[in-house]
Amino acid sequence: MTQPLHDLPQPIVDAEIDDVPPPHPPAFNPVLLVAGMILVGLNLRPALSSVAPILGALRADTGLGATAAGLLTTLPVLCLGLAAPLAPRMARRWGAERTAFGILLLLAAGLLLRTVLGPSVLFVGTAIAGASIGIIGVLLPGIVKRDFPHHPGTMTGLYTMALCLGAAMAAGATEPLRLAFDSRWQPALAFWAIPAVIAALAWLPQLRRADHGHHRQGYTVTGLWRDPLAWQVTIYMGLQSSLAYCVFGWLPSILVDRGLTPVQAGWVMSVSVLLQLITALGGPWAATRARDQRGAIAVMLVLTWAGLLGCLFAPLSQLWPWAIVLGLGQGGTFSIALTLIVLRARDPHVAAHLSGMSQGVGYTLAALGPFAVGVIHDLSGSWAPLGVFFTILSVAALIAGLGAGRKRYVGARTIELPPAGPSGS
Repeated sequence: MTQPLHDLPQPIVDAEIDDVPPPHPPAFNPVLLVAGMILVGLNLRPALSSVAPILGALRADTGLGATAAGLLTTLPVLCLGLAAPLAPRMARRWGAERTAFGILLLLAAGLLLRTVLGPSVLFVGTAIAGASIGIIGVLLPGIVKRDFPHHPGTMTGLYTMALCLGAAMAAGATEPLRLAFDSRWQPALAFWAIPAVIAALAWLPQLRRADHGHHRQGYTVTGLWRDPLAWQVTIYMGLQSSLAYCVFGWLPSILVDRGLTPVQAGWVMSVSVLLQLITALGGPWAATRARDQRGAIAVMLVLTWAGLLGCLFAPLSQLWPWAIVLGLGQGGTFSIALTLIVLRARDPHVAAHLSGMSQGVGYTLAALGPFAVGVIHDLSGSWAPLGVFFTILSVAALIAGLGAGRKRYVGARTIELPPAGPSGS
């Protein structure tokens, strides 16, 4: 039965709820864990941001139309959302550490697969990469809640900074890589499998934690899907992500049509994403020190909305300031969304399930954004109507964010199950 929402702080009186983070296993090393999380974060966006800068060359080589290209930019986000709910189940069975390691290798395989055997396999590899990112992304908030319960904003900001840096690197380097490989897009995209393999190797020390039988006791979480606050977190996550993936998927194409070269457009997006590093760390830090997160959410969404309209309509001579505003806004909206998952959950198990819900449903919703951009452009023959589309998304995200930013816990319960094996989550 769903518990009512409670203002913070309030003790839990139900004996079935685990309110105390489990102890660290003997192999716990915070330095290695932070380094591993940063390297993992670097790999959670190149699969998404590497395609847009070379989309024109890819379409020319494969013959993809605008709708198919829109599907290509939408597919990884959709698979990300569909696969996200699998993460808590996989972590319960194999442990969060082993799951993350295996999925990093699967991510590398998907990134390589999308560069071989033609357009059909391009879509298959893209789907595998998106699903892999969805599973790993769900695991990280639970790990933060479990291992760094007193520093949720700082730790979320650190790996979100890494995530933004990875996105910026892929956005800025993929087109130069294509030119360096004799104008071939396949090796330019395949290159991004290398960081994924490096991250998997760096994650190997964490596998010892599963060997020590961390979290042998099984748990289940009830009441989450009926909780209004959980849905506000989820909708905010989805709508702000929709805006982000519209940028990842289409901003270079928009800027090229406005008169920039593909390399220039890629650099504009790269710099904009790189500037997300500032608010990726600063946004959660400020949000966790305020009375609640509503003010920070409102500021970041206004910056995002203004930056989007500036990139659409401002003279090209004024493009860079608006790209900077866009980057600052989107870095904060996303990092605060991840921080809300940690802050709105009472314990690591609720955090893991809220992460799966908000990212699973949220990213499935977000996938509609880049697809809608392609459809709107095809129907209108212009990018101008996107101003209305982006405004609607921004206002809806603000409404959900003002609810999600209240200082409360979701009304979900963690219930002990009989021991299920040596490596539960």
